[in-house]
Amino acid sequence: MSFSLSGKTAIVTGAANGVGLAIARHFISEGANVMMADRDEDQLRAEMGDVAGEDGPARLFSCDLREKLSQANLLSATIDAFDRVDILVNASRQVLATDPMDDEDDSIEQLLQQNLMSGFRLSQLIAKRMIKQAEDAEEGEMAGSIVNLSSIAARRSRPGLMGYSISCAALDQMTRTMAIALAPQRIRVNAVAFGSVMSASLKNSLKETDDLREDIVAHTPMGRIAPASEVAEAVQFLCSPAANFITGEIMTVDGGRALLDPVGTAAH
Repeated sequence: MSFSLSGKTAIVTGAANGVGLAIARHFISEGANVMMADRDEDQLRAEMGDVAGEDGPARLFSCDLREKLSQANLLSATIDAFDRVDILVNASRQVLATDPMDDEDDSIEQLLQQNLMSGFRLSQLIAKRMIKQAEDAEEGEMAGSIVNLSSIAARRSRPGLMGYSISCAALDQMTRTMAIALAPQRIRVNAVAFGSVMSASLKNSLKETDDLREDIVAHTPMGRIAPASEVAEAVQFLCSPAANFITGEIMTVDGGRALLDPVGTAAH
């Protein structure tokens, strides 16, 4: 059983901060080539400028992944830099509050576009490249792996997070359906649904809300908030040969959080 990513090429979106950044850094440390994509070019360079360069294992690409041209340019830049792509991690996420009774609130549309459709369209594009690459591969060799980042919010109902919950639930179902569609092409599609993890959105919430840290810890059986690196390790497993017979799985990484009643606690 091998957990190695050495020599693989990965695209990681949402890589300027939080969990996406942790995944990109972890993959690089494990010997992978990584194209780090995010809208925030300044933050990307601030975080990874020291390791990104023409000859290194990391490249930076700033774009708005809601645009098809940006997605095509991201793939082209990855092929130009590393000749192939073996892994896609859709880690670009947005968390917005929703007012269910405000008929001018468009947060659901925004979150479906950001958290579902952008990753779906990029997955279609990257999967086609993976299929093309696999034409000369040995029989039985996997063509690629796609991992989506989701949340335990997909299984919890809180009015203020309705749009986020809907987008995550849709992402989970997209993961399962794409896993079936791409299995004949030997492409695996999985997701990691996390909670009680120090994401960029949780960091912001902790600054804005008193006692939120204590509330989350109290609702987490393992009694702590995990660093983003623990999600990165779960994503590594799902992308590695050790998971070659795993597809359509929504892996929960939350310290047992989803096993408890989370009333009154934000589903980060």
